[in-house]
Amino acid sequence: MASVPVLSSRVIRGFTWRAGQGHRPGLQFMVSTGRLHGFESLEEQQLLLELDYFGVAEVLPQPFRLDFDSSEGKRWHVPDFLAVMPDGGLWLFDVRPEGLIEDDDAMKFAATAQSASACGWRYSVAVGWRPHVHSVLDHLSSQRRPLVDQLGLQRELEDAVARGVDRFGDLVEGTCLPAVARAHATHLLWWRRLGVDLGSPLGDGSLIWRGRASAGGS
Repeated sequence: MASVPVLSSRVIRGFTWRAGQGHRPGLQFMVSTGRLHGFESLEEQQLLLELDYFGVAEVLPQPFRLDFDSSEGKRWHVPDFLAVMPDGGLWLFDVRPEGLIEDDDAMKFAATAQSASACGWRYSVAVGWRPHVHSVLDHLSSQRRPLVDQLGLQRELEDAVARGVDRFGDLVEGTCLPAVARAHATHLLWWRRLGVDLGSPLGDGSLIWRGRASAGGS
């Protein structure tokens, strides 16, 4: 399977919208790929947001159908996403809340994990997120698109944290225009030019430190 050009594959199932359906499909825009990506549940939408934060090069929904044999006969499974990570590695994902995983699901996930390992890919089942992670990333994503920085606030913010860790509120208050600096600080956090603990709520007391030396964004 590793030799198959999966990046040129087409979605196995079509995304449909109708009244009364039991799941929530939609389209999620990702700045890392520059286009919309389909999802079939809010949990899948959350994963796409997290992958966007990591700066993936590509994401394919429902990239292929895996047919396999089990003790119960022939079975098949369609993984939810195949992501091309920034380092070029492939990471296969399924999304299922932990409390909804049944024995049949576990068998399919195990078969998918073995197939991914044989291809040299990583594989994970996203069963949920640590507290606050998604809410923080959802807030940061509000400023993920390019921002015009005519006042040089981003440089002020980066220079400040280069001198040491600072609290978010103190960091923006130390700039020439704090109200506008908040938006630019959020933008820099999304692009990881500033660092923050995603496991805690983001507020004025959050500790901010220097992020990656070279990063995207503007």
